[in-house]
Amino acid sequence: MADLSPQELRVLAAVADSGGFSAAGAALGLTQSAVSHSVRGSEAKVGAVLFERGRGGASPTPAGERAVALARRILRMYEVLGAEVRGAGRGALAGVLRIAAFRSAALHLLPPALERLTARHPGIRPEVRVVRELGAGTAGEVAAGRADLAIATLNAGGAGGGAGGGGATGATGSVPAGAAAPGRLLTGVLREEAYALVHPAGHPDPRSLPLLDWDENCGSYTRDWWRAQDWIPRATVKAEDDGMVLTMVGRGLGMAILPELSLREATDAVDITGLGPSGPVRRVGYVTAPESASTLAVRALIRELRSEAG
Repeated sequence: MADLSPQELRVLAAVADSGGFSAAGAALGLTQSAVSHSVRGSEAKVGAVLFERGRGGASPTPAGERAVALARRILRMYEVLGAEVRGAGRGALAGVLRIAAFRSAALHLLPPALERLTARHPGIRPEVRVVRELGAGTAGEVAAGRADLAIATLNAGGAGGGAGGGGATGATGSVPAGAAAPGRLLTGVLREEAYALVHPAGHPDPRSLPLLDWDENCGSYTRDWWRAQDWIPRATVKAEDDGMVLTMVGRGLGMAILPELSLREATDAVDITGLGPSGPVRRVGYVTAPESASTLAVRALIRELRSEAG
């Protein structure tokens, strides 16, 4: 099988990102026929159909999704190679560092780490995308080649292990901790945080209140714990995210069970009660691709994140 050239990889990524050959051509400064010819050549080389063509454009096949993800990651390594070589010549790190994080991590875990990182390496330019921990979640951004590193909820590995919040519905983007995650990604635990009961301040019987929840608040281990608690009712109110849940609790609309990062935004309008040693705990960590894990910028960010997590 002949190797795909960098230009062929760029065409594959552009078609996937734009949803069609014409739009990809416009983005790359090529004609539609040139894009079509490039894609057909790539398909011949790999021996698989990479895009479904239709009146509405082009969408990756399962083989195409994998090819595009790898194409993005390979192209990213070309970019990093240039940045790191130039930085080595000056004795400094430089270039864009792409990060995906769920909301509370982006608010509370990343900023201090990025502040220290950019103070030490002013040439690094962080780009942070907030991604909901649903489906593939933040780790999926790394697997797809759209992020160099993700802050994700990690499960404990093995049957019954898990992290993420409680709740009876939804599916998180949790990935196994401490080893290779789906798509041969690498993970590392940054912190473990317990969940707590949060309720309106001064309420005489918080367990009698309706339960507030949000779709990301879900994990296999926590769900098992959740179902075993006969005092927890079925969620009757769903919010967009944990910040909204906390606000609604402060308004007296119900109780909720939230992890520590989410509770950093708590005000005097709520009280927080621990759930004891048998309460659920989630792991928060980083996810990166093997090729990114060896880059100087990602390694520097991981050091800062570990320092922040204590």
